[in-house]
Amino acid sequence: MNRSERLFAIAEDLRHAHGRQRTTSQLAEAFEVSQRTIKRDMAALYASGVPLVAVEGRGGGYQMLRETHLSPVPLTAGEAAAVVIALASQPQMPYNTEGRSALAKMYAAMSPDQRAMADDAASRVWMRTDASSKRPPNAAVLDDALRRKVAVTIAYADADGNESRRLIEPMAFARTGGHWYCLAWCHLRGDGRWFRLDRVRRAWPTTTPCAPRDLTEVFGEPPPDAMPATRVLST
Repeated sequence: MNRSERLFAIAEDLRHAHGRQRTTSQLAEAFEVSQRTIKRDMAALYASGVPLVAVEGRGGGYQMLRETHLSPVPLTAGEAAAVVIALASQPQMPYNTEGRSALAKMYAAMSPDQRAMADDAASRVWMRTDASSKRPPNAAVLDDALRRKVAVTIAYADADGNESRRLIEPMAFARTGGHWYCLAWCHLRGDGRWFRLDRVRRAWPTTTPCAPRDLTEVFGEPPPDAMPATRVLST
């Protein structure tokens, strides 16, 4: 489990604790890391806006504020099936892990009949998926960095397999030509660059904030058929 995955898992653990406290030692044991690592993780979660409270003293620990939970959102079987199909059709899409977690929560809130209807509808949509289309393990680090607006150090291989290490500031994700890319400001080149996700060999998150840059100024206007996800959702 990389750090990005662990941070997400810790947040989910606290969320499912329903306001109960979890001590540093309990979290360290659960995630098989040191207590010092947990303290750094909690600081990172707090800095990213996760609503945490630290209780000092004997018996203290960490907890997530109850009032920050979202109200249940009722979904039809068709709506749930649409989410299943979207996730299955794009295994490399950004925030895929979070999407599957959201889907599991939606299924848990549905009745057995609704779940059966959603599963049946999704099973009737066939897709031919390339066996190599699994999401690269380092992509989650870029997801988290884009969300928190911090830079990432990556080891990146070019088309010939030559590897270089560079500091980048993720600005957007794009899918074209059958591949997912991270559009980022590259400190090595001093310019915007497209990084193919499956060529990111390793990724290390940093606490360096990204500089405010305009996506269009760095990369130009997207083509007419490149629709932002917000535009897709609003149609």
